[in-house]
Amino acid sequence: MRFFLLVFIFLSCAATKTLIDPPSEMEAIIKEDLPYLVKFYKERHQNPEISLQETETAAALASALREAGLEVTEKVGGHGIVGILKNGAGPTILYRTDMDALPMPEKTELEYASKKEIDLNGQSTGVMHSCGHDIHMTTLLGTARAMAKMKDQWKGTLMVIGQPAEEIGQGAKMMLEAGLYERFGVPKYGIGLHSSPTIPAGQIGLSEGYSMASVGSVDIQVFGVGAHGASPHMSVDPVVLASMMVMDIQTIVSRNVKPIEAAVVTVGAIKGGTVHNIIPDEVTLKLTIRTYKKEVEDLIYKRIREIAKGTAMGAGLSEDKYPIVTVKPAGTPANYNHPDLTNKVLASAAKVIGTDHVQAAEPQMVGEDFSRYGSTKHKVPTILYWLGTVPDARIASGEELPGLHSPFYYPDPSKSIETGVGVTSQALMDLFNE
Repeated sequence: MRFFLLVFIFLSCAATKTLIDPPSEMEAIIKEDLPYLVKFYKERHQNPEISLQETETAAALASALREAGLEVTEKVGGHGIVGILKNGAGPTILYRTDMDALPMPEKTELEYASKKEIDLNGQSTGVMHSCGHDIHMTTLLGTARAMAKMKDQWKGTLMVIGQPAEEIGQGAKMMLEAGLYERFGVPKYGIGLHSSPTIPAGQIGLSEGYSMASVGSVDIQVFGVGAHGASPHMSVDPVVLASMMVMDIQTIVSRNVKPIEAAVVTVGAIKGGTVHNIIPDEVTLKLTIRTYKKEVEDLIYKRIREIAKGTAMGAGLSEDKYPIVTVKPAGTPANYNHPDLTNKVLASAAKVIGTDHVQAAEPQMVGEDFSRYGSTKHKVPTILYWLGTVPDARIASGEELPGLHSPFYYPDPSKSIETGVGVTSQALMDLFNE
């Protein structure tokens, strides 16, 4: 509630002035750097690499950060990189970008569109930065370069993170388990951003508290008694049992989770059988679970187990044929934007783009492993804000905007990068100078 009150106060103060000029030196540095940054962006966009294969991407970002004056360590948790910019006595602040792309062909028809193809599990597929990680990397690089050029205006240690494997929810865990905080220090704050496919370029979105959900996965092996498709009376059909489970599982959120809590339970895959006329003896269900709170997640897992077992018992199956419910190893925790830090970033953004360009963003049920940097025993206050990327022409056209992970998604490079570098640099400057 404080966040929205502050938004109102800032908007009121900015009623007669929609754009507040940033410090002239910062503005000049970013403007001068834009051609270099857009070039870097297009190179990364044309050369995407999927999770755990970010070899060239990490090397390119590491090289660019070294050129900017940072001390860079590579291979910190897979292809993870850590860049350190020490600037006297002061706090350490972490700023993270992800680096991986997705295994999907690009269909944007941009002149710099990715044409890369790889072999994935025996099949050829395109590769594309359809989640904006190329914008994330470029914004981090631009921010690092700006902060290096303005060292006379802040004191402390800037820790920039190039993280692999975000798309599979493993990169942050890998870097933390490789001793990120033990080797490079525990930051006072952690900052990240994510491209938005709905917010116009030149704007940002902020929300305090839970902004993205935890991500859990469940496999259910449903057993039965196989038979000829023409003799169903001789079977206990696991296809039917699995179908019953799917329908019952859909009542968990509507009838077991408190209405004021948020949760999503989706059955994303059902696999079983081979041909038309054979009733199989096994079917597998694959589920994704999205929540904000651990107690809600635990309740959902409990009900899934109860529904699976109850369905099998109702079908008269013996105990050795009860379903096996497997909760996958811990997924991505929910992302929590620390309220005080959120309001500080709001104040910084207002200096750069004006409060009328700051949206109060709604929480979403997507997941992001940036949340791990604030979920360790150190309880580092973190914030992940939304960076607007949608080109003005695309909004003006009235066409339906493609979402992230769409082969048709693309950002406005210059405007998005300029906004991201400006807002993040100002936020870092203000936090260093608290």
